[in-house]
Amino acid sequence: MWRIGRLARMTGVSERTLRHYDAIGLLPPAAVSPGTGYRWYGAAELTRLERIRGLRRLGLSLSRIAELADAPDARLRAALTETVAGLRTSIAELTAAVQAAEDRLADPSGLLPQRATVGARTLRVRRGHVGHPSGLAALCGDEPARALLTWLPGAPAGGFDAAVTVPRGEPLTLPGRAVVRAVVPAGAGLVASGRALFGWVDRHGLAVDGPTLEEHLVDGDGGAATVLEIPVRRSGEPGWYPARPSDVPERSTVKEQT
Repeated sequence: MWRIGRLARMTGVSERTLRHYDAIGLLPPAAVSPGTGYRWYGAAELTRLERIRGLRRLGLSLSRIAELADAPDARLRAALTETVAGLRTSIAELTAAVQAAEDRLADPSGLLPQRATVGARTLRVRRGHVGHPSGLAALCGDEPARALLTWLPGAPAGGFDAAVTVPRGEPLTLPGRAVVRAVVPAGAGLVASGRALFGWVDRHGLAVDGPTLEEHLVDGDGGAATVLEIPVRRSGEPGWYPARPSDVPERSTVKEQT
């Protein structure tokens, strides 16, 4: 039999780890000297230790190994199948996180776009056509609009249709849809932020699928935030939402929402 130090040197496992395995009941020694407290290990413990190490390399936790160390192979295979599925999910999530972080580092705008699904809503709007984003101020008039919609396939490169919310405007229903949305950072320009969000949509293989929404929100304490929202679909997929405001049905069964 071998003392704990000898077993550690034989296997490359630290004495601290071996003591921990003993403490949690995963690998108790074959014997403990009554007077000195020395731990003694034999061939059976060596075999069990190598099995534990092998299962650790397969991605199993110590608690799971405690359940499976003496289990039949069929049960072990079932556990490994679950582990592989979990690891693949973790890899996909980490890969997506890395890509998102790299995309943020490459984008100086400060936006943090998020994908979401939003419900249907009906707005009261006044429609118009502008030749340049600077013309939106005239469309809004003296009263700042709570929401502004623009019909653009991407960053503006010419004239486009638009609509602003007004108290007694005509109803315009936006259906439930998949969107990319972002809060405009403090001090960032709206036009620059809009261009950056269109760029994000394009880089991620998405296409615009309806009117973009610029919404100005104010809370009860006077705090303000501007949210940009672009309805999207996968590039190459057919679009289903009308491309122009004139194509949107005048009547809707959706109740008006505030």
